[in-house]
Amino acid sequence: MVFTSLAAAASVVTFLVHTFVGGRRVVAPLLADRSLPKPSKWLNYYCWHVTTVLIAFMVGGFLWLVFDPHLPSLVFLGALAFALSVLSAAVALKAGIGPLRFPSTSLFAAIAIICMAAGLFM
Repeated sequence: MVFTSLAAAASVVTFLVHTFVGGRRVVAPLLADRSLPKPSKWLNYYCWHVTTVLIAFMVGGFLWLVFDPHLPSLVFLGALAFALSVLSAAVALKAGIGPLRFPSTSLFAAIAIICMAAGLFM
């Protein structure tokens, strides 16, 4: 229960960073950009909000696990966090940016690591 609570807390932090820090540093410049084709710009904006919804559901999933521990759900959420961390690192590398410059790389990795620990004690 302690580790699933930590995973829930880490997910909340990830949601807050994504929503409030990312909103200012990523979404605002995206919407201000006039050089992107309109469909590309708005599809990126849509993808940003898909991520917001995904992280919110991740928070809900971990909160549920705090009160109703279920190993397959923990494995699913941990694997999802791991995949999102790897994806974040891959996108950063493709752009020639250090993976740790994207907060999502380390935030999702932390969630995945906490899930592994939770699985050992569940």
